[in-house]
Amino acid sequence: MKISYILASVCALLILFSFKQYEEKSEQNRVVPNKSFCTGERVEYRVHYGFINAAEAKVEVGKNVSMINNRPCFRVNVTGRTVGAFDLISRVRDTWRSYIDTTAILPHMFERQIQENKYRKEEKIFFNHSKDQAVSSIKDETKTFNVPNNIHDIISGYFFLRTINFEKVTEGEIIEVPTFFDGQVYKLRVRYVGRDVIKTKFGKTKVLRLNPLIPDNKFFKDEGAMRLWVSDDSNKIPLKAEVELKIGSLEMDLKSYKGLRKDLVWF
Repeated sequence: MKISYILASVCALLILFSFKQYEEKSEQNRVVPNKSFCTGERVEYRVHYGFINAAEAKVEVGKNVSMINNRPCFRVNVTGRTVGAFDLISRVRDTWRSYIDTTAILPHMFERQIQENKYRKEEKIFFNHSKDQAVSSIKDETKTFNVPNNIHDIISGYFFLRTINFEKVTEGEIIEVPTFFDGQVYKLRVRYVGRDVIKTKFGKTKVLRLNPLIPDNKFFKDEGAMRLWVSDDSNKIPLKAEVELKIGSLEMDLKSYKGLRKDLVWF
């Protein structure tokens, strides 16, 4: 069992989702209203296996807007690292970065630096939405891939999700979105389950329940092994996640937050 693979997957839970609205528009004309996030946002998570801390994940939006492809972009960093005993068993230090168009909420550049035990990988991807191409560079090798219109990376997809009006999404609906990752286009599939109330260390709050659907593999229990609870407000940040593995369950909880566009409501 590759513990590093599992922990990296769990830390990436909060960035793996995207929805279908606005897909009919090309990037040049696409305007996605955004009342959910802004520069300076920072959210941290704790991943644990029972009572044992396993990993930490952090999502940060840069304090300043960056220019990529002559377009203003949010610079978003997502980092994941193992802690405690898990760090001794299988050390993970992963950094993912996306530059997301502030108007279209589409990626212009994606980077990742992977450190999992002795394994290392660095990749940079430029997106040309006018040509529907993704240009990937790993070391001295550059490859160009044809991709669907309005393609996402795994971070931009999550931020696009946060702009969605869930009043227009039917309970039980499964949504598929093409996302480019590791040289391939994947269909990310997410089921909207409905609304609920959960208890956190900050208090109780209203949430949206999502069920990311996972292709059959040897690590996760079944297709519905992941469950995600997202704040039922304009922020739409993940507050809690659960993953059922063949060897047990991992959970991810909100550890800290600041710089949100709107204050979370607790009761």
